[in-house]
Amino acid sequence: MKTLDAVVPVFNEEAILPELNRRLADTLEGLPYQWRIIYVDDGSRDRTPDLLAGFAAEDSRVGVVHLSRNFGQQLAISAGLATTEADAVVLLDGDLQDPPEVIPLLVGKWEDGYDVVYALKRDRKEALPKRALFSLFYQVLRRLSNVDIPADAGNFSLMDRSVVDVINTMPERDRYVSGLRAYVGGRQTGVEFERAARYAGQPRQSPLKLMRMATDAFFAFSELPLRLATIMGFIVSGVAFVVLLNVLYQKLISGAAILGWASTMTSILFLGGIQLIAVGVIGEYIGRIYNEAKGRPAWVVGRYRNLSGGAVESARPLHDERDPA
Repeated sequence: MKTLDAVVPVFNEEAILPELNRRLADTLEGLPYQWRIIYVDDGSRDRTPDLLAGFAAEDSRVGVVHLSRNFGQQLAISAGLATTEADAVVLLDGDLQDPPEVIPLLVGKWEDGYDVVYALKRDRKEALPKRALFSLFYQVLRRLSNVDIPADAGNFSLMDRSVVDVINTMPERDRYVSGLRAYVGGRQTGVEFERAARYAGQPRQSPLKLMRMATDAFFAFSELPLRLATIMGFIVSGVAFVVLLNVLYQKLISGAAILGWASTMTSILFLGGIQLIAVGVIGEYIGRIYNEAKGRPAWVVGRYRNLSGGAVESARPLHDERDPA
């Protein structure tokens, strides 16, 4: 019988977890596979760890990866993917905006031979400014990226074992999993769904975290910002050369008075701004190179529950006792 794992990163979701676990288990129970749910607790500070421990104690098919602290959603996803051994893996967020009831549609496409089936958001329930920013992000990313990353395709997806294996070999620490999924290639398709409103509580992804994820996506999948810095340098140098010729003409030939300090200061500030932008872009890439060069673990596991296998055994947790199912 084929196996199917659902990987769910969660952070401070005590109000949502009981309903999420019920709906997810009911959906997977209706599929003809051996299934397992793998929750990744990303350093939650509410009752989330206790609820997950209870789920694992009640059902051996529920596994938990407790990270030692908050590492961020993308690394929590990666930690979950590293523990899977199933034939296919469903990835979904833990706020019930990704309805578990859509999973059979993803599975159906996988059975048709697709390696990746991503869920396309047909309608968002967020406020208009947030929807506009997400739309802008996807449009800019598609134009900048050297990989064809589908618009409105977030974490919610199903990946074949072969795709998960490739993603697990990718060593980078500033990760954007949707981009890595697209980078692998293979047969990929999308399934539209209506994204639900958050079931309870406030969004866990702050604007600062979303901005960080956006910059990781831009700089991980495009060298265009570096090229733009070079292009702007050539443009500014060309404009400065033309201005210089005009100044020499006015001084040596026409005898006209040279413009005063205002134009000089404007030129200096403009050139300084261009230089700072270029230095900032280069700094973003250098910072990521430095982060990779340190070679630190991308995440640290505090404890596993109901999980075993090669990946789990090779990553010794801080608390090495295994909780019985």
